[in-house]
Amino acid sequence: MAKKSALGRGLGALIDDVDDVQAKPERNLSNEVEISKIEANPYQPRTKFDEEALNELAQSIKELGIVQPLTVRKINNNSYQLIAGERRFRAAKIAGLSKVPVYIRVADDDKMLELALVENIQREDLDSIEVAISYQRLIDEIKLTQESLSERVGKKRSTISNYLRLLKLPAEIQKGIREKRLLMGHARALVNVDDPKSQLDIFQLTVQNDFSVRKVEELVRELNNGKKENKAPSKSALPKEYESLKDHLSNHFKTKVDLKRTNNGKGKIIIPFKSDDDLERILAVMDQMNS
Repeated sequence: MAKKSALGRGLGALIDDVDDVQAKPERNLSNEVEISKIEANPYQPRTKFDEEALNELAQSIKELGIVQPLTVRKINNNSYQLIAGERRFRAAKIAGLSKVPVYIRVADDDKMLELALVENIQREDLDSIEVAISYQRLIDEIKLTQESLSERVGKKRSTISNYLRLLKLPAEIQKGIREKRLLMGHARALVNVDDPKSQLDIFQLTVQNDFSVRKVEELVRELNNGKKENKAPSKSALPKEYESLKDHLSNHFKTKVDLKRTNNGKGKIIIPFKSDDDLERILAVMDQMNS
């Protein structure tokens, strides 16, 4: 009898109060309700669902049933609102189920939003931007700090901070992340660039050339250190009088003359030609200068 009493106290510690469970079983035990009486969660953070994955889950549900019950809250005697389990809910509809197993909980709107967001972050294959948006909503709408959010979702605060920084990227890059054209590693490197235009330039190069995360990190380091590759010398590198001389020579030889000069006064003049005949023409002009 003593062991039975100890077991009872253990159960009470695990599920709040055994007597309360017996009095209100719908709040703790799995029930079956008609799927037509469940409405979607208006706070669902996920905005895109993979149709192929949903169909695969629906096929699994047809064969095995729903292993993990949905979580709902009761709106009135005849209807419920989904708190967590959106993919299972959608797949069950595709599978043609008339009833689904559910856990029924009491939750106000804030608690419902928190439950939906946290459940999604932990259990769904969200893209990085959706995770970041979920974190931001928990901070803005539930008034969680990054520290308390870290405890809620079981992630390091630095991890949460890295996700939140993604939301500062230009919309085009965020879209690229959502479309899986860019990995989280690429994005983490890009957030270290202050200029949005430079971020977009590196993003486009990355997509076009299928750059690795390491390559993007290298480009970002070079940009931040002022060591851009293939950086062309600007016209302002030449003193004004040398610019004028270059223009004069170009007009005289009827070709685009290039003039390079170092800070110590050394340099060279480059007179390009298009063909042997063009070279003969340039030499003739030079002969006229010497005559």
